[in-house]
Amino acid sequence: MTPTINMMAKPVGAQCNLNCVYCYYLEKEKLYPGEPSFWMMNEKVLESFIAQVIYSCREPVVQFAWHGGEPTLRGLDFFKNVVRLQKKHSGGRRVENSLQTNGTLLTDEWCRFFNDHRFLIGISLDGPEHCHDHYRMTRHGAGSFARCMKGLELLVKHKTEFNTLTVVNDYNSKYPEAVYRFLKQIGSRYIQFLPVVEWINTGAGPRELSKLPPESGKTSEVTDWTVDPVDYGNFLITVFKEWVRKDVGDYFVITFESILANWMRVPPSVCVFAETCGHAGVVEHNGDVYSCDHYVFPTHKLGNILEDSVQTLMGSPFQEQFGRNKRDRLPGFCLRCSYLDLCNGECPKNRIAVTPEGETGLNYLCRGFKNFFGYSEPYFDFMANELKNHRHPSNVKKWAMER
Repeated sequence: MTPTINMMAKPVGAQCNLNCVYCYYLEKEKLYPGEPSFWMMNEKVLESFIAQVIYSCREPVVQFAWHGGEPTLRGLDFFKNVVRLQKKHSGGRRVENSLQTNGTLLTDEWCRFFNDHRFLIGISLDGPEHCHDHYRMTRHGAGSFARCMKGLELLVKHKTEFNTLTVVNDYNSKYPEAVYRFLKQIGSRYIQFLPVVEWINTGAGPRELSKLPPESGKTSEVTDWTVDPVDYGNFLITVFKEWVRKDVGDYFVITFESILANWMRVPPSVCVFAETCGHAGVVEHNGDVYSCDHYVFPTHKLGNILEDSVQTLMGSPFQEQFGRNKRDRLPGFCLRCSYLDLCNGECPKNRIAVTPEGETGLNYLCRGFKNFFGYSEPYFDFMANELKNHRHPSNVKKWAMER
């Protein structure tokens, strides 16, 4: 059965009130030169998008994801209209919304709306203040931590469901315990870690995109803020040590949950650890559709929803091949790896390294993942065995403490 299509919508394109150093999306505004006032999803695009997603969804629950840039820049009235249009086209089906935000623009009114309409809010938070403010800055160069935490306080005040997205970079990767414990302290039970791996075209002009896909063939270099592979492996190991002894069943670290799913031979919750991809596209503010949030490049533009349906664009031969390439373009070094079934080469955008044999297409984070898998293997094996025998994987906590 073909996996359900998941679409990420960008109601304000790449616009954001922050200027995070490592952001890969801010420069996407170069794809749409002009006044920022034009980078707003209009009524026609919005209704077409909502209707197409609902009518093409085969699942009992229809899910929408709103991202940016910073999606709250589009204003609360826009999202009130989102809810109205979803009711208009849902035919009584259940509709769920998630929204990823930096939290700095949240107000009581926003959070009441989110709670009333059961929006799941993802808040971008890189750990304690010194970690968060190292790269997540305002347009004036100030740290954004205090404003982000104020937004989080409002979410909690209004009992709005939230989770956290933490970008792991060259700096906060050195503080795994502090980052993990901080996230637990603020009440985040669903924790996602996103490792930064970016390379820049050193010869890009002012109107060209500087961050490139691995297959670009242009001269590039890894950015200073990219996480070191060994540091990332150590980050995961340190967090895992605490999670597996204290937190399994109470806190859900998406990386660990996805790897356990692969261990059980069931589909993981995130695409980066799946065998193939291509089912999570992006709709820009004007209706343009791209292969993936990390592949918003002219070479991966599939079309526009005002001209072709989401289903047609995401089911195109190009997009299907894009999804298969994740599996089919793995180097021999990966195919011979005993951990292949756990990572599946991770995200294709990170495959910028070269194997010991000189073959291209190796994931930049490979060494770190191997170190992590080597450490965590017996624990995942124990949890998988518990699940196979209809017992709870949290039993690993006692077993781990006794090792």
